[in-house]
Amino acid sequence: MAEGSNGNINSEIYKKIPSIKFTKLFINGDFVDSVSGKTFDTINPGTEEVIAKIAEGDKEDVDLAVKAAREAFDHGSWPRMPGCERGKIMNKFADLIDENLEELAALETIDAGKVFSFETDVDIPDVSKELRYFAGAADKIHGRTLKLSRPFQGYTLLEPIGVVGLIIPWNFPSGMFILKCAPALAAGCTMVVKPAEQAPLSALYLVHLAKLAGIPNGVVNVVTGFGHTAGSAVASHMDINSVSFTGSTEVGRLIMHAAANSNLKTVSLELGGKSPLLIFNDANVDEAADLALFGSLANKGEICVCTSRVFVQEGIYDELVIKLVEKAKTWVVGDPFDPKTQQGPQVDKKQYERILSYIDHGKREGASLLVGGRPCGDKGYYIEPTIFENVKDDMLIAKDEIFGPVMALMKFKTTEEVITRANATTYGLAAGIITNDLNIANRVSRSIKAGVIWINCYHNFDSGCPVGGYKMSGFGKDHGVEALEKYLQTKAVVTPIYDSPWL
Repeated sequence: MAEGSNGNINSEIYKKIPSIKFTKLFINGDFVDSVSGKTFDTINPGTEEVIAKIAEGDKEDVDLAVKAAREAFDHGSWPRMPGCERGKIMNKFADLIDENLEELAALETIDAGKVFSFETDVDIPDVSKELRYFAGAADKIHGRTLKLSRPFQGYTLLEPIGVVGLIIPWNFPSGMFILKCAPALAAGCTMVVKPAEQAPLSALYLVHLAKLAGIPNGVVNVVTGFGHTAGSAVASHMDINSVSFTGSTEVGRLIMHAAANSNLKTVSLELGGKSPLLIFNDANVDEAADLALFGSLANKGEICVCTSRVFVQEGIYDELVIKLVEKAKTWVVGDPFDPKTQQGPQVDKKQYERILSYIDHGKREGASLLVGGRPCGDKGYYIEPTIFENVKDDMLIAKDEIFGPVMALMKFKTTEEVITRANATTYGLAAGIITNDLNIANRVSRSIKAGVIWINCYHNFDSGCPVGGYKMSGFGKDHGVEALEKYLQTKAVVTPIYDSPWL
C-alpha cells in the first residue's frame, strides 16, 4: 500500500489547473461579492493548504439569487424558448465542458481529493454525457390527450415547475451540479444552486461555462456558503417552487421541515445508504474480490451507494477473505495526480476524523481488523483501505453510513437469511448481487428493498438509468427521464365539444 501524499504534486499536471479566479457568488449572470463581504477558505485535502477564499453567501444573497431566477422564469426567454433551442444551448455547454475537461478534473482533484486520472477518464466525460442526454429530452416533453366520458375534450400540459433550489454534496462536485441542473434546464426551469462548502470551485467554473454557452442571465445562479445559512435559506424560501437535495438523511429531514413550514414546495431527496453486496457460492472469487473492493473503496468510499456491507456465502468465505486482503494491500493511496494512485485524500479534516472514529468503534465492538485502519502519510487526509471481519449486524460499522474506505465483512448460509439481513437497515439506496445463477439473481433483486440493484457489476451509473432511494434513503429520481418529473407539473385542460360525431 503506497503511503499518502506529502504534498508533492505531479508538476506537469499541476500546471493544467486553471487560475482560481471564480471565487464569488454568481447571480444574474455576474460574479459578485456576498452582501456581507465575508469569505471562507476552501482547503486542498491532499496538502491541507488553502486554495482560495470563497464568497460566503447568506440569506440576503439567496434572496437576490431567487429574485434573479424568478425574473428569468416569469419574464425571461428560457421557459418560453422552444425545447430544441434549449437543447442546442445545453449541447454547447457540454462542448465547453469537453474542451475544458482537464481544468475541471484538476479543480476536482485539488478541492475534493479526487483521483485526477479517474476524473479525466470517467467523471468529467460523464458530466457532458448527462447534459447531452437531457439536451435531447428538452424538445420531447409533452402531455396526453384524454378520453373523457362526456362531451368534453381534455388534454394535459407538462409545465416547468418554476424556480428550483438545488443543494449539492461535495463527493462529486461537477457530477452533482449537472445531475441536478441538466433536467431542470431541459424542463425550462430557472435555479439557485448551493454547492457544498467543502468543494465549491467546480460549480463556479461550470456556471462560467454555462454563461459562455449562452444560458441567459438569471437562469443558473450559484450561492456558495454554508448549509445552516445559505442552504437553509434555499430550503425555506417562499419564492422557490421545488428543492432537490443530495446528502445526509439528517439534513434531508431539516429540508423537509423547512419546505413544509414555508410554502409547501415539492422536495426530492437522495440521502444516505448502507448498501449490501451479496456474494454467493457460485461466484468467481477473484472477480468478486475486485468488485467488492471497487464497490467499497471507489472515490475513497465517499459514495452514498458504496458497498460498506459485504455478505459472503460460507462456501467461499475463507478464500474470498484471503483475496480481499491481498488486493487491499496493493491498493495505492497517495498523490491524486499520480497516475498510479487509486485513492486520494478524504475531503476534509472533519470527514477524516469521523472515519477514523468509526474504525475505533469497530475495534472496540469486537470486529476483527484484517487490513488498514490507520492514517496514511505525514500530510493530508489519507486513510488506509480498511477491512473488518466478524462484524455483527448490530455494530455501528454495520449500521451507520461511514462514507469512507471501510468494509464490513459478514458470512451467511442461506439465501433467505441474507435477504433478511440485507434489508435490516433503515436505508435502501442500492445493492449488489454476485452470482451466476439466474434464479438467485431474479429472486434476490426483487427481494432487496433498494432503488437500484447491480448484478455482477457495481457503480454502473448511466444517464438513462434512474437512481433513487427507498426508506430513509429518500425519494425522487436522478438520471433518466424520471428525473424530469421533479421539475415538471401536470396541468389538465378541459373544453366542451359541440355536435361532435364521436367522443
